[in-house]
Amino acid sequence: MEAQQILSRFCPKPSSLPLPSHKKFQALPCVVPKNLGIQRLCCSYTEGKKKRVFCVGRVVDEAKELKVEATTPVRRKKLAVFVSGGGSNFKSIHEASLKGSLHGDVLVLVTNKPDCGGAEYARNNGIPVVVFPKVKDGSDGLSPSELVGTLRNFQVDFILLAGYLKLIPVELIRAYEKSILNIHPSLLPAFGGKGYYGMKVHKAVIASGARYSGPTIHFVDEHYDTGRILAQRAVPVLANDTAEELAARVLKEEHRLYVETVEALCAERIVWRDDGVPLIRSKDNPNEFS
Repeated sequence: MEAQQILSRFCPKPSSLPLPSHKKFQALPCVVPKNLGIQRLCCSYTEGKKKRVFCVGRVVDEAKELKVEATTPVRRKKLAVFVSGGGSNFKSIHEASLKGSLHGDVLVLVTNKPDCGGAEYARNNGIPVVVFPKVKDGSDGLSPSELVGTLRNFQVDFILLAGYLKLIPVELIRAYEKSILNIHPSLLPAFGGKGYYGMKVHKAVIASGARYSGPTIHFVDEHYDTGRILAQRAVPVLANDTAEELAARVLKEEHRLYVETVEALCAERIVWRDDGVPLIRSKDNPNEFS
């Protein structure tokens, strides 16, 4: 019934026009939106100097229960980034945010090294820097509960680890369940865990004879590199690669993959399968996942 009412807006009622059987009819292009589930035939004929048009339409089975859903705008997300070094992934995410390619803003940077390159970049761009955990022999630094409180004050939605080398405290994981991502420079679960970071990962990959490596983005749990995998991208390991050459190739893909994944996160395109595996819904086709 609802579909028939929609149909009436596109063509006149057949009963209001004559339907002579002796006339020759010419089919006209259908102008009804295809997604309404309506089949429509419009015909014209000439009677004297007058041209008459009539339309015949029917609703196909798929449109018996026509649903019109209103879409609500997705709220722009508030992000916290954790770094321990130069923060190149942090810079890529921040630049993507400024360009508008992801629907979120970096509101605060957390680091265990307040003099690192990532912290310097944050200060130069007006992003507050928070030190965690407490620096040895120093007064700076927050406790786990203070860190949770600080992030709550910033109203942070998601936490992004980008080369942060400290283990995340359980207090933070419980406060931000399924809301903390980390990027690792190997195809987990291979070459992950405590002690596998930076150039150590790439040296181990080359020494193993593996033909492929690449970045992995995963949700964070209480251990190093064991959370649910969300996204990966394979990078070839060449026969004569040095650790530095492989690291540069992987890092290039890290920047792309992390921005794409954070874009999906901010757009609320992360879904969880029944067995607990996270998937990314396609931006172009909501029925496709990766």
